[in-house]
Amino acid sequence: MSEKPFVHLHVHSEYSLLDGANKCDSLASAAKEMGMDSIAVTDHGVMYGCVEFYNRCRSQEVKPILGCEVYVDPNGYTCREGKNQYHLILLAENEEGYHNLMRIVSVANTDGFYYKPRIDHELLAKHSKGLIGASACLGGEIPSLIMKGDNEGALSRAALYRDILGDGNFFLELQHNSIPEQAIVNKRLIEIARKENFPLIATNDVHYMRKTDAEWHDVLLCVQTNSNVDDPNRYRFRGNDYYFRSPMEMWDLFGAEVSDCLINTQKIADRCSVNLDIGHYYLPEFPLPEGETLETYLRRTAEAGLKKRLKSDAPPEKYMKRLFYELDVIEQMGFPGYFCIVADIISAAKERGIPIGPGRGSAAGSVVAWSLGITDLDPIRYNLLFERFLNPERISMPDIDTDVSDKRRDELIEYIVCKYGSDRVAQIITFDRMKSKGAITDVGRALGMTVADVRRVTKLIPDSLKSGITNIGEALSGVPDLKAIYDKEPAVKKLLDISSNIEGISRHCSQHAAGVVITPRPIIEMVPVRKFGESQIVTQYSMEPVEKLGLVKMDFLGLRTLSVIEGALENIKANGKGLIDLDEIPMDDQKTYEMLQHGDTLGVFQLESSGMTALVVRMKPDCFEDLIALVALYRPGPLESGMADQYVRCKHKEEPVHFLHPALAESMKETYGVILYQEQVMQSASALAGYTLGEADLLRRAMGKKKAEVMAEQREKFISGAVNNSVDPKKAGEIYDIIEKFAGYGFNKSHSAA
Repeated sequence: MSEKPFVHLHVHSEYSLLDGANKCDSLASAAKEMGMDSIAVTDHGVMYGCVEFYNRCRSQEVKPILGCEVYVDPNGYTCREGKNQYHLILLAENEEGYHNLMRIVSVANTDGFYYKPRIDHELLAKHSKGLIGASACLGGEIPSLIMKGDNEGALSRAALYRDILGDGNFFLELQHNSIPEQAIVNKRLIEIARKENFPLIATNDVHYMRKTDAEWHDVLLCVQTNSNVDDPNRYRFRGNDYYFRSPMEMWDLFGAEVSDCLINTQKIADRCSVNLDIGHYYLPEFPLPEGETLETYLRRTAEAGLKKRLKSDAPPEKYMKRLFYELDVIEQMGFPGYFCIVADIISAAKERGIPIGPGRGSAAGSVVAWSLGITDLDPIRYNLLFERFLNPERISMPDIDTDVSDKRRDELIEYIVCKYGSDRVAQIITFDRMKSKGAITDVGRALGMTVADVRRVTKLIPDSLKSGITNIGEALSGVPDLKAIYDKEPAVKKLLDISSNIEGISRHCSQHAAGVVITPRPIIEMVPVRKFGESQIVTQYSMEPVEKLGLVKMDFLGLRTLSVIEGALENIKANGKGLIDLDEIPMDDQKTYEMLQHGDTLGVFQLESSGMTALVVRMKPDCFEDLIALVALYRPGPLESGMADQYVRCKHKEEPVHFLHPALAESMKETYGVILYQEQVMQSASALAGYTLGEADLLRRAMGKKKAEVMAEQREKFISGAVNNSVDPKKAGEIYDIIEKFAGYGFNKSHSAA
């Protein structure tokens, strides 16, 4: 232990929405820079950021302490009278404590929600094992009683929490700030501690990183409460003390009189050790016919499905070879159950007549998915790659996304709930972060600026997709007119300075449009949940944390186009024209292509925007491969780099087709030599440099992330492999550089095709 130990145990991240202003990585970095070996996160009433905080801390070699500042209603969490919501700090000492914290916070955010997510003493007592508590800020029960002059009540309440949490597990919490009552509370807490043998801790109720951040944090509070900074009656923090104080600062404040309150923070940190189970996968149990295993059932149904797709009891060898290869990979990676689950859900939807899309994303590259009816596009016919979907060189949970009629999505979710249990199915939360223009608008409103003055500034912020400018700082460097008014007008300077601090912070949460998670045991044993509306249960962890915890996550995106198609088919049937089977409509219908060539694209999914229609008319598509290319070409990168123009010119023989190397002709011929798809990057590495398709997918990922060290290694490997295939080293390097340049523009062909 250091001579002056201290660990922050009362800390708010950005997930105390519009109240905390700290990013998780900033907290971890600050702790490391100040020599703290641990740090806690205790957001208001929720655990939204726990997994992100855990990972950020681990990457900085700082121990994460997972906690929550809960709201306690002494009258019971089901009480709907008054607003008795007292603060209490809870920290998970171990895995049992973490699971109990998830249960408590989940109940608070479902049955206990009334203005705030609330717990009560009985709930805490029921799930108290492995938890360490502290009396919190002036909003806590014990400080509130002291401020009312009820010292006996404060002592009684402290004793109650000690009884609930266990001797040595409840701490009285001292703070130092500009609120006059804080000194009174501190004095009484110290008296109780000394007289009744309660341990003390000191915290700083951290809401922002630096003392100077108090100004823009105050504006953030105005955004939260929709108020003006000049309103004397608005909610505000008193003083600028709620920052990430250094251990030395904390010792200067408390060390002379109550050094034990600082030493105890380190003792608590030393006690706390929670290891999240990251790296394992947890699939729900899929009910199987008697005598079957997941592996045998998947193989049997996939083989039968392929024969049905191809209308043959003896499918061509290339299909069977691909099917068996994919099944082998799926078994080796441990995911037969996942495919069984998804296939069952899609089958149930189709049996109920719920319109389902032909596929989304890279899953359309799987013959197994096609055979099971999960997707509806022949991957071999359209040269789609399985390894883009499931890479044997990189084990990760498959990710199958499905479009479903927006009017009937709830029916599909209801089936999943009935199949696996309402306590094991939840939808997924998502967080909307403040973008540049939104931050400027919010801050301008809080500062009392006119709408016209704010719009004058936001008009100068360029579109990030078109300009590559992603934040206010980059805009000031890249837009001279914006920099001019920033330098000239103090009000604009203040607006942009504050906005640049606020942009990127989570503004609010909502239910993800598509994500659903299914767990093998009750969900609150695996992730905390909350409620949206009257009954919708949603995870408190967003997509990425849910995936890191190894849970089955599926995307069912409600799509209006499918509802429109369903309505059109019903109208056709009602008019006596018979029932049309969409699967029987030919993909080479000449009249359809003529319609598109004339720009008649209104109502055509993905093709109806004015810009896309103009490209369609220029290209004059005459085959399905052209339609796949159109979806991939109509994006800022391909349009601005000239790829779309090159494709059109080469298609119409206005320009000769050029291949970087004869070995690449096979994979590049359908796009006239243009490197349009991510799969072409993979095929190029395989054909020219001897990569396996799994290795080539890793190369594709590396090119996308542009990590210099990794790219240098891959370049050397690519050139070496190409030389082994009799390619001149200089030529190999040139080809690699060109592929790398265009890889950033590459689109997922499987997604484009589906």
